[in-house]
Amino acid sequence: MSSVLPPLRGRPIDLTSTFAAFRLDPGTELPPYRNRELMLLIGSGVLATAALAALTISRSGTVKPTVFTYGLLFSLLWVLAHLAVRRFAPAADPIILPVAAALNGIGLVVIYRIDLYEQDLNRQKKIAPPPSLAEKQLVWTLIALVVFVLVLAMIRDHKALAGYTYTAGLVGLVCLMLPVLPVIGLPINGSRIWIKLGPITFQPSEVAKIILLVFFAGYLVEKREVLSVVSRSFLGLRLPRARDLGPVLLAWLASLLVLVFESDLGSSLLFFGMFLVVLYVATERVEWVVIGVTLFLLGAFTAYKTVGHVRPRVDAWLHAFDGNNPTHGAYQLTQSLYDFGAGGITGTGLGQGTSRLWQFPAAYSDFIMSEIGMELGLTGVMAVLVLYGIVVMRGMRAAISAKDAFGKLLATGLAASIALQVFVQVGGVTRLIPLTGLTLPFVSAGGSSIVANAAIIALLLRISDAYRRPAPMPATGPLFDPNAVAESPTTVVQTG
Repeated sequence: MSSVLPPLRGRPIDLTSTFAAFRLDPGTELPPYRNRELMLLIGSGVLATAALAALTISRSGTVKPTVFTYGLLFSLLWVLAHLAVRRFAPAADPIILPVAAALNGIGLVVIYRIDLYEQDLNRQKKIAPPPSLAEKQLVWTLIALVVFVLVLAMIRDHKALAGYTYTAGLVGLVCLMLPVLPVIGLPINGSRIWIKLGPITFQPSEVAKIILLVFFAGYLVEKREVLSVVSRSFLGLRLPRARDLGPVLLAWLASLLVLVFESDLGSSLLFFGMFLVVLYVATERVEWVVIGVTLFLLGAFTAYKTVGHVRPRVDAWLHAFDGNNPTHGAYQLTQSLYDFGAGGITGTGLGQGTSRLWQFPAAYSDFIMSEIGMELGLTGVMAVLVLYGIVVMRGMRAAISAKDAFGKLLATGLAASIALQVFVQVGGVTRLIPLTGLTLPFVSAGGSSIVANAAIIALLLRISDAYRRPAPMPATGPLFDPNAVAESPTTVVQTG
């Protein structure tokens, strides 16, 4: 089974060499390994139930029966998703779904931990406790798994998406612009990334990233030959022709518009980063990465000077511990770092943390990794990052082994989107890069995020199912048919 894209001016694009670190031998497992997936899913349910039980023991000294009720409901939801995979993608990768379930279980337990803090705080103030966000997130998990099943059931062949390349580009741009509209756009915390339709609020950029990846993959399959043409060399870099810079400039401009008009630093960085990854894989030209990074740095500097929402975040990142005022702009960032320090190697234990971040709504979403770092320590943080690494690795495996160029690029973009989102989110709360407001896939609270990431997992499973399916055996007939009528010997007519 080849992992090489069709030849490009005599030079094939080999994803095996590009992602050599992710190389695994594909096609060695057959559908019976679905039982392995089921066992791993049950293990994910046991992990979530045990973590919830440990939390309740640390709080009250006993395990309530509701712990097992929630654990059973959580496991049942993901087992139903497993049955859908067996029905619609029986040869799909058996590891991705259980790992996503484990991440979701960890997120639900941490969100419930913050719920308990708010209940205690409101009890002290003698006011009614707020609705449980953990229960709301469990409902969103159900919705996300319904979307997961629908994607698997409706998209039986991922190659069919290539026929909607330019439609996907248009729809993706429309989704990005929806929060700017005055009627449905909903500004929150200085950013315009939400829309409100009746009682439902949604973040369309989460859907847009998937739709735009379909456009990126389809477009680059068609144009990669043109984009790989070299015009001149400069400082050892083989530069593309000036007229071929259009796609990169358009992607850069679109991400900059998202940053300026929606004040959404995270989505802007994510979209441009995904495009650069897919562009590099399609052309194998490091020059595009250099040009892209240069444009990004130029845009970031311009945004820092002109966009009011960006400058405070950069200043808080650069000068987090300046001043003595506890309410300065870097308060949440410094508390995040204190949480990681308090957790140490093994953490304070579930239910034993005392974070001040729980007083802020962002503790559920933007800073949820800080809570993991405090109560589970560096060990828990590394475990979560390893789980994300497994999802990304298996996604790259699907990209390497896909039989078609579109599937290779689409799987690469989907896996890269998860990797970039984790890097940007964790990098922000650890002060590696400025805070962006991105959520942690499957862990942070948020309906838009978990629904979109469930669709990403479904597409990765669909692509992996296409290459893991055993080839159909050719129909063969009997070597000899006893009922056949023997032909008479050919009569040779001689003419004199």
